[in-house]
Amino acid sequence: MNFPIVIHKEEDSDYGVTVPDLPGCFSAGSTMDETLAMAKEAIELHLEGLCEEGLPIPEPEPVEQHRRNPDFRDGIWAVVSVDTGNLRLKAKRINITMPQRVLDAIDRYARRHNETRSGLLAKAAASYMRKNPSEEQKTVTTSTRRKTKTRNWKD
Repeated sequence: MNFPIVIHKEEDSDYGVTVPDLPGCFSAGSTMDETLAMAKEAIELHLEGLCEEGLPIPEPEPVEQHRRNPDFRDGIWAVVSVDTGNLRLKAKRINITMPQRVLDAIDRYARRHNETRSGLLAKAAASYMRKNPSEEQKTVTTSTRRKTKTRNWKD
């Protein structure tokens, strides 16, 4: 998937990157090469976050569409290619066992909140894992945060 990015450079500053199709996805770098690499990493992390939250990945708009936005005036446009195949977007059927009363409560909650059972369970699992990360995930998230501003990750 190809994501347009806009790069801004102010005097005495690093390059800054905005990904117009992914609100809240930003990056930066000292050189143009580093900026492009960091932009790719920021996009990948942002897409992972969307998937973990059960949110759809937006289709990127053409650069021409974004150029009309005055916020991106004087920016340098580039396109970053990201392989979304590793995000495992395709749903997979699973078989789980739980008490009937718990399943009934899940179904009631899902109906009241306009969710599917599967969607609710996926969001609940993602939320639990975000709130209780493994030591490995804490290390990866911490080192990534130092490099790239991608979105507001909840600790």
